[in-house]
Parts: sequence; C-alpha cells; structure tokens
Amino acid sequence: MSKKLTKRAEDYSKWYNEIIQKADLAENSAVRGCMVIKPYGFAIWENMQAELDRMFKESGHQNAYFPLFVPKSLFEAEEKNAEGFAKECAVVTHYRLQNDPDHTGKLRVDPEAKLEEELIVRPTSEAIIWNTYKGWIQSYRDLPLLINQWANVVRWEMRTRLFLRTAEFLWQEGHTAHSTKTEAVAEAVQMQKIYAEFAEHFMAMPVVKGYKSESERFAGAEDTYTIEALMQDGKALQAGTSHFLGQNFAKAFDVKYTSKEGKQEYVWATSWGVSTRLIGGLIMTHSDDLGLVLPPKLAPIQVAIVPIYKGADQLAVISEKVEIIVKSLKSKRISVKFDDRDTFRPGAKFAEYELKGVPIRIAIGNRDIENNTVEVARRDTLEKKTIFQDDLINYIENLLEEIQENLFSKALSYQKNHITEVNSFDEFKTIINTKGGFVSAHWDGTIETENRIKEITKATIRCIPNDAKEELGFCVFSGEKSVRRVLFAKAY
Repeated sequence: MSKKLTKRAEDYSKWYNEIIQKADLAENSAVRGCMVIKPYGFAIWENMQAELDRMFKESGHQNAYFPLFVPKSLFEAEEKNAEGFAKECAVVTHYRLQNDPDHTGKLRVDPEAKLEEELIVRPTSEAIIWNTYKGWIQSYRDLPLLINQWANVVRWEMRTRLFLRTAEFLWQEGHTAHSTKTEAVAEAVQMQKIYAEFAEHFMAMPVVKGYKSESERFAGAEDTYTIEALMQDGKALQAGTSHFLGQNFAKAFDVKYTSKEGKQEYVWATSWGVSTRLIGGLIMTHSDDLGLVLPPKLAPIQVAIVPIYKGADQLAVISEKVEIIVKSLKSKRISVKFDDRDTFRPGAKFAEYELKGVPIRIAIGNRDIENNTVEVARRDTLEKKTIFQDDLINYIENLLEEIQENLFSKALSYQKNHITEVNSFDEFKTIINTKGGFVSAHWDGTIETENRIKEITKATIRCIPNDAKEELGFCVFSGEKSVRRVLFAKAY
C-alpha cells in the first residue's frame, strides 16, 4: 500500500495530496474548493484543538461564539480590513428558494426575497465582534476582555489545496480589548509565544518568531507577529499570527470605556488565530516516502497492536495478554488500538499503520506469548526491537518521548541548514532557485523593493525575526543602507 506513494523528490505536490488521500485524512468535496475532513484527519485537529484550548484558558481567555453572517455595513466600517478581504468574500443576497415555474422539480432563488442588506459570510470576525463589544465594554472594570472562538470561516480562494488553502476552513480566532497600548502589545506578543510553544512542543515543528513587513501585515493591523515554519521542499509556511490592531476597530465601532480618571477613552485591540492549515504543516514537516509521520503528542493512535496468529485458539490467548497491555497503556493516558480484524493479514495492517504515521506498532504472536516478548517498531526511524512484556509499558512511555524529541531535532536541523545569509542579489536568486529555505538578506525597508524582489523571484519577506541583530549593511536589491537582515522565502 505505502510503496505506491509518489516520492517527494519526484513530485512533492503529488506526494502531499496522495498522503492526505491514502492516509484517510481528507478529500475534496462536491462543493468547489471545500474539503471533507475525514475522522482520522479530524482526530488530529481535535488533539490540536484540545491542547491549544487548554493553553488559551491557562492564559486567561474564555470561549464564546459569534454569528457566521456579518451585515455589509458592519463589515465595511473598518476600511482597511474590508478592503483587504473584499475579493475573497462570499455574499448572501436572498433568503428564500421557490419552485421553478419553468423547470418541474427544480428550485430557483425567489426574486422577491432579496435581503434589505447583504450579509457577508465571515472571512474573519473582527467586524461582528467589535460591534458586539461596544455593548460589553463601558468601564475600565470591563477590561481586559479576552475572548476566543472556535469557528469556520469562508474565503473564496480560486486556487485551493487541501488543508493549506480551502474556501472554507476551521480555525480559532482570539479577539481581545485592553485599556492601554502596552497591554495590547504584550497580549499579541504573548499569543505569538503560545503559538510557538504549541508548534515546537506538540507539533515538533520548529518555527522562527518575527513580525511582518508593512505589506504583509493583516488588513487593519498596526503590527502582525508571526511564526514561520519551513517545509521539506524548502518553502515556508505561515503557521500562526497575532495582530496588534491599535485603536482602529475601536474607533470604527465607537468602542470606548470610562477610565479610572473618569475620561472616555478608546480601547486597544488584538486578534490572533491558527487554522487547519497546521495539519498541512504537520504533514510536510515530518512525513516521508512511506507515508505520514505523526508526533506522538498529536497522533490519534499512539500505539497499534497487531496479533499474529493461526486459528481462534491462538487469537484468544494473545487477546488475553493484549487486554492487560491495553489496560496498562490506557492508565498512562496512551491511546492504543488492538487490531484484531480478521479481514486483513498482519502485513496489510503493518502497511496501513506505517502509512497513517502511527508512532509505535507492536506485533505479538504465539512465539511471543511463549517467550514473554513482543516486537516493537517505531515509525520515525523504522527500527524494530524485541522487548520483554514485563518492561513494555515503561519502554513505550520513554519511546514516545524519544520519538517526539527526535522528530523535533530532525526538523530543527533541517531548518538551521536552510537559513542562508546572502549579500548580493545574484546569490539571493541562486539560493531561492536551488537550495530554497529562508534567505537572510539586508532589505532597504521599502515596499517598492519588496514588490520587485517578489516579482523577480516569487520570494516574499516571511518575517523580520524578533532576534534580528542590528548591523549595518546594504540592501541586496537596491544597494541602499539597511540596519538588519530579514528572512525571505517562497511560501505556501
């Protein structure tokens, strides 16, 4: 099964799509540009969601839910935000269907059921949320307001790729209100740190923390903080962003509070989010030519147990032993599946779990019962070991941690080897077109130069790293003075 997978070196895009399909993660839907997330893929998202939700709540945030539809007048209240998303908006204009008098058995939009005001299907929720906050915030006592919602959004993408870019996707979006600029900026920075911690500790995906150039900022933001990851094909992936929105939305929706001094002041705002594109990042960071490779902390099944037997009597003996193993693993909060299906041979089961990226596979047969052993195979290195059953639980616990750490170390090594400093535009073009990865280069700070580099190379400024050191240099394109290097890359 897994041997039929296209190799990454042959066609990376095809390899990516085949993994999604063959590992049973998702499929294209009948609705153009939309996807069906299948149970195994959704289980990965649920694990991501659970960890992120815990981290949000630990940092003082609460969940709420806001409408899917945004009246056009509210959407256009903050001009930069509206302008930034206008081309991607789906719009509801009518509220009723009726039988089509010209085509029996068919329906048509009722021409008399036109809405007085069009409704935008949310591409993001700032407009509806800030219109709501106006009623929630009266005094400094109501601040800070720290709200998150788990939701779906629609952005009418013309070129779609499963998980990475679809017309509808799942995400979380945080929207917070603060009494001071300092507090709002600290919130945006805090969320960047939380996203980076999640990416590195749970996804085993190293990221670069930085902030966006003016042209790459979120529409309506004063600053956008980002985490940027590097995929195995040398392209970057924006894995999460948090935005300092200043008072733009507060002024657009007239959200004021009475300060301790009794003055009416506009609040300061942030928004932040990650989406199901993280699953795409997970696939492309770790997977290999044999299929999916999942970090144990997010894997729906951490351990798969496959019995090898002849006849019902042997299976019964093996099952009795496995029951004890399963119970012990579950007591350690390790997710385990005992695959006793009689419709597939053990070899087919091994191939399936290899393809689906299950971190650990255990094989147990009649001889293992006699010898008090099992065979343990790890997905990341494909190594196999024979382990005594008495030592198994501790071994599995430690091995899961080892696999998690190994995946991160491997990805980090790749990232470090693909950050290349250049000092000329010829060097820049060569690295972008051959080696790929992040190109660290001086930039003169102008949008004109940024756009020209993008036109010529298709590389964009992924971020200005938080830890970028101050150093005098010269822009690789214009030759003008520069005070720090920024990271360029081709990106998803």
